[in-house]
Amino acid sequence: MNADDLPRAGSARSEAEELLSAPAEWDLPRNRHLHHKDVLMQRIDQDLTPSPRAAAPRRRTLLRPAVLLPAASMALAGALVVTLAGGDGSTPKGGTATAGPARANHASVTLGRIAAAAMETDTSPVKDGQLVYVKTLLRANKGTFEGPVELGALHTSEEWTVQNPAPVKTAGWLKETGKDAVMPGETIPIEEGGTPVPAGWNRPTYKWLASLPTDPDALLRLIYSKTKADETESHDQAAFDKIGDLLSGTVMPAANNAAFYKAAAKIPGVTELPDVTDAAGRHGLGITREDPRSVIRDVWIFDKHSLAYLGARSYMTKDRKKEPRPTTLAGVTAVMERAVVDHRGTDPAKKAS
Repeated sequence: MNADDLPRAGSARSEAEELLSAPAEWDLPRNRHLHHKDVLMQRIDQDLTPSPRAAAPRRRTLLRPAVLLPAASMALAGALVVTLAGGDGSTPKGGTATAGPARANHASVTLGRIAAAAMETDTSPVKDGQLVYVKTLLRANKGTFEGPVELGALHTSEEWTVQNPAPVKTAGWLKETGKDAVMPGETIPIEEGGTPVPAGWNRPTYKWLASLPTDPDALLRLIYSKTKADETESHDQAAFDKIGDLLSGTVMPAANNAAFYKAAAKIPGVTELPDVTDAAGRHGLGITREDPRSVIRDVWIFDKHSLAYLGARSYMTKDRKKEPRPTTLAGVTAVMERAVVDHRGTDPAKKAS
């Protein structure tokens, strides 16, 4: 996906400010970032006992915590570092959001069109010493573990992701600004933990992504072999989520980008939504997959004309006991800018102006 196809953060519509003004019942930990769905899923399915205190936050993100994607970091309250984890969303005006029925027709055709558009993008190779920069608008849940969904205010997240393929302890840096941001205005290191982590599935760099197969069948076989499913989701869903993680916040060669979309089209159960809105109020096409074992359904959003990736939505579709429930929006993102920079802290938009 070419960052040049994405509008700047300043283009957010007023609709984005009106998303989900009323809370809906749910029982998830507070301050979960859009980018950290994996952490959320673990807590739900392990049936943790609610504690008197609210749980601490994480990312990328609203959807599935991604591997450092446009927002992949879990900030612990009062901490000065962010732990890498492994996004989505927006809503109609009003309280609980009810998503329309997913349409099985045309999903594979649409993904083929998206792949063709991705092949036409012009992505320059990223050097090992450079960083991938992603600016995202997002709203994340800040409700208590046992309380209702309470989406926080729309705010901005900026990430600078290290592209060095060698093992590193600091995978990048995160800065959030605005109300309900994590440590607003502070640039926080995204730490991998005690052991340095090389480029790979959990830390995708441009060079590593470029080494993956561009044949969609071979790529999908590799994805299935590298993803693990448990009681929280099927293997098909784990593969779909992994692709979403890799596409939402990285920069890769056009051929690899297209291959991921073609691979996604081959996953059973992938469907299309005709009209979905991202966190910036932009309308687009949705690609989603509802898994009978998962309580969360993620939606990828693409521009209806350019087919560029816009953002994502995440919905709760079941309660902790896996019983069906009214669909509730759990988070929303909008990728506003994606670029390659030489130094952390660099905002390409400000530099150009």
